[in-house]
Amino acid sequence: MNINTLIAVASGGAIGAVARLYANEISSRYLGSNFPYGTMTVNLVGSLIIGLLMGYFSHHAHISPYLKTFLITGFLGALTTYSTFAMESFFMLDSGRYATALANISINLFGTIILAGIGYLVATNLIK
Repeated sequence: MNINTLIAVASGGAIGAVARLYANEISSRYLGSNFPYGTMTVNLVGSLIIGLLMGYFSHHAHISPYLKTFLITGFLGALTTYSTFAMESFFMLDSGRYATALANISINLFGTIILAGIGYLVATNLIK
């Protein structure tokens, strides 16, 4: 690992973390705080974006490895959040909100996988 990789991850991570903060703020303001809409949104959108990027990168090997690291490890790594999703789900279960917890878990788990796959397939089929 070299300094350029570290800079790519750190700068992408800073932007992704700020984007996640804004997504949480906006979702709480407009959708309320009775469900973790912000976390769900960043996880779903981030999964779609990583699918699109990975599909694109699979056909464009000439893209800078630093740009890839900036976008995927840095930006998307900080934008999306498995640990917050896990804690929010735990708190819902712990407070007896089983249906809400199940919805949150299902949407985050299955939605992210589905959207990552859709993103990848869209990108690879558009490139053909």
